[in-house]
Amino acid sequence: MAQISTAANMTAAEQRDLAAVLGVDDPSDGAVTWAGLAGQIEPRSDSSFASRGEAIRADLDGRLERDRLERERENIAAAIGRVPAVRDGGVPDGTDGPYTALAAPGWRLYDHLLEAGFFESLDENLPRFTAGHIETTVRELVLADPLSSALDGVGFDEAEKTALLTDVANNSERLARWVPSNGIPAGVEFETETVPPLHQRAMGGALLWIRGLDRHLSQYEVLVTDEILDDAAQYTKAMLGGLFVTATAACDLVGDRRLTDEQLTAAFTAGSAVGIVAQEELCHSVFYITDEMRAPSELR
Repeated sequence: MAQISTAANMTAAEQRDLAAVLGVDDPSDGAVTWAGLAGQIEPRSDSSFASRGEAIRADLDGRLERDRLERERENIAAAIGRVPAVRDGGVPDGTDGPYTALAAPGWRLYDHLLEAGFFESLDENLPRFTAGHIETTVRELVLADPLSSALDGVGFDEAEKTALLTDVANNSERLARWVPSNGIPAGVEFETETVPPLHQRAMGGALLWIRGLDRHLSQYEVLVTDEILDDAAQYTKAMLGGLFVTATAACDLVGDRRLTDEQLTAAFTAGSAVGIVAQEELCHSVFYITDEMRAPSELR
């Protein structure tokens, strides 16, 4: 069974941009990887990242259920492993099919985090996306060996892991449009009190897009190409990867605490950032089927 790569669209230019964000030299062979970056980056103490991670730990102490988090983290890992089989199955038969099943453990995780006030805590303790915050996030991720190993264990190869880093590092302008609910300026044309926290919007949005794939692909089957199915699987795996990063960091809050406070801050930031970028790419690559993208009429 062919592996679905989240790195399919990662260009050499994007890899160079990732290296530039981290201030490291391009490798002689032109291949930028998570492991290669980890060998070039020196640890850098960041008191703001440490204090934010410490504040999140204190704020959520006793509010999260370890067994529930660990169970759904394992279920998300299993869902990631099923993505290639879902892709091989082609267009879903109906509106409640394989993509809905892939999203199910993510929804259960989401419900628990919502009940615990997790998303509000992140909005209070994490800043909005800025170039500086993103740079430090990527730097801390690269040095977070427990997180890298966890992604290895659920089927992300080196190129796919590096693509997740690229999603975070190279999209500062796109991410900056996602503002924490407590940072929305006064005078906007809607009630800011009804806007969910940023990280809730990121996770819930990703899950809604995944769940919507069954209906969309079956409804527009005559227009769907292999390339569209590839993109659907690719960005689904990326979004599940973002969920897995968030779940891993949440488990660290109530478990062995293998992540430093800096790495915890980076993991929660990155989990949401990956979900945001991947859902926007899915929207444009799969849901908005243009004349140039759709299957030729003679094949329909």
